[in-house]
Amino acid sequence: MTKVTFYGHACFTLEKEGTTIIFDPFLDGNPLSPSKSEDIKADYILLTHWHVDHLGDTFKIAKKQGATVVSTFEMAKACEARGMKAHTMHLGGKHSFDFGYVRVTPAFHGSGIPGGHACGFIVKFFDHIIYHTGDTCLFSDMKLMGELEKVDLAMVPIGDNFTMGISDATMAVEMINPKVVIPMHYNTFPVIECDPQDFKAEVEKATESQAVILAPGESYHLSL
Repeated sequence: MTKVTFYGHACFTLEKEGTTIIFDPFLDGNPLSPSKSEDIKADYILLTHWHVDHLGDTFKIAKKQGATVVSTFEMAKACEARGMKAHTMHLGGKHSFDFGYVRVTPAFHGSGIPGGHACGFIVKFFDHIIYHTGDTCLFSDMKLMGELEKVDLAMVPIGDNFTMGISDATMAVEMINPKVVIPMHYNTFPVIECDPQDFKAEVEKATESQAVILAPGESYHLSL
């Protein structure tokens, strides 16, 4: 089984067989996270973009633990320049790692770094395919992403204002067609407050996907 833990906002860990990936490690400044950066052990950091609520504690975790930052070229190079290990990738690229592979997907959002691109990730993590969309609007190529990869779990933003809201996120789930979807990027700040139960109701009415709502600190186990 793959253990998936939510820390609030867009931060998740994947754990299996002694390997841990963390997405967008916004912990110490995250009002919802029950954990701090010092509590996290990670081998890889997958960074979708450079905004402070996603870059978060990347530097602390990477420097203290020697974790490898995986991101688009400009962001990965910026981490290398600060003394961290990094693997540079870019939109459409795919690379093998010891746990499986990472495919970098488009995300329509600001990168937060000059010349950079925001992104999402499709990760083959041992036996499972996980799609973290990153901060994004709805876009039609999500259907292509779901056809390229048979997604077991998708993480999609629902908080509106900066990203998709609930209705658009439901349409994204229809296109991606994952077995399970976990909402993210909501309730961290007043401007992105919403009720994830509304998302769950819409998704499970419109699709065959199961919507799982995790409170910050809770985990979900993906089985085969």
